[in-house]
Amino acid sequence: MDIFSTHVLSKVVENLPTPSSFLLDTFFPNVQTSEKEEIYFDVTDSKPRITPFVSPLLPGKVVDNKGYTTKSFKPAYVKDKRRFDANIPFKRLAGEVIGGNLSNAQRYERALATTLQDQLENLTRREEVMAAEILRTGQTIVSGDGYPSTTVSFGRDASLTKALVGSNTWATSGVKPLDNLEDWASEIQNKAGVVAKTVVMDPDAWKIFRSNASVEKYLDYRRGTNNTLNADPITRGKDSKARYVGSIGDFDIYVYNDSYINDAGQTTNLLPSKTVILGSRDGLDGTRCYGAIHDEKANWTATRYFTKSWLEEDPSVRWLLLQAAPLVVPYRPNAVLCATIG
Repeated sequence: MDIFSTHVLSKVVENLPTPSSFLLDTFFPNVQTSEKEEIYFDVTDSKPRITPFVSPLLPGKVVDNKGYTTKSFKPAYVKDKRRFDANIPFKRLAGEVIGGNLSNAQRYERALATTLQDQLENLTRREEVMAAEILRTGQTIVSGDGYPSTTVSFGRDASLTKALVGSNTWATSGVKPLDNLEDWASEIQNKAGVVAKTVVMDPDAWKIFRSNASVEKYLDYRRGTNNTLNADPITRGKDSKARYVGSIGDFDIYVYNDSYINDAGQTTNLLPSKTVILGSRDGLDGTRCYGAIHDEKANWTATRYFTKSWLEEDPSVRWLLLQAAPLVVPYRPNAVLCATIG
């Protein structure tokens, strides 16, 4: 069996552990593929109308049908290419006993699996970064070699990106964060028609929130009910960087702390300091979209990723390539709000 055949490579990747993707799993659970380069979807102009009153002796009143707008986005293309030289089978792998206890072939297969796992983790992390940008700003910026910097905006209402300053910050005495959450939830419901109950904070925002006098007083007053903040938070998933820290009223609160290395080589937090996201998990209708793969061996089909490998004879070098055309899309962008609380 050729372990570098496309079929085998795909199966190896599919059975590897999935890296942490809390924001994707929480707000973007749906998957959509397109055989074309563009992703198309319709946005309806839904308004909370009511049936008109008329006399039974008069003709019915004409009510206009709901309008809609068709939007399209072209996913950016990602390519992760790795070099496998002929010396790999002769080198001890990390974790292998001194002197080696694997055959050259076993060492080569182990190195292949490790490399493919890293490629898939990088792709998932790229999607998680897009999800974080969209939840915070309503848009994502795509740039790369041969790809001019492009801002993909999903048309979120500008008022749903907030920055509390001066005497309005959560660290200010007398400010009530719970009132903010209630007001923001009402704002989302008015603009998107959905109920927002999921709150995600970075660690700095969480520390300020939990120590706020009004929050402490509310929890003490409501002790014995379902309004609790956990002294021992629950970690979501084996590799999740998110902790469920409790609920107040019908708000479920999570603390999320994850980072990545940006294109400039700098460590960057997915959620900047003092960030609070409030959204509707189902109402956002978040979707991971994938366009067609630009490769004859992939038959130009749409899939989350396509892997392939080829060999150069002299000197002996094998290449591994993972390709994808991902775009994270909030079909109802006004179903989430982001605030910097101080």
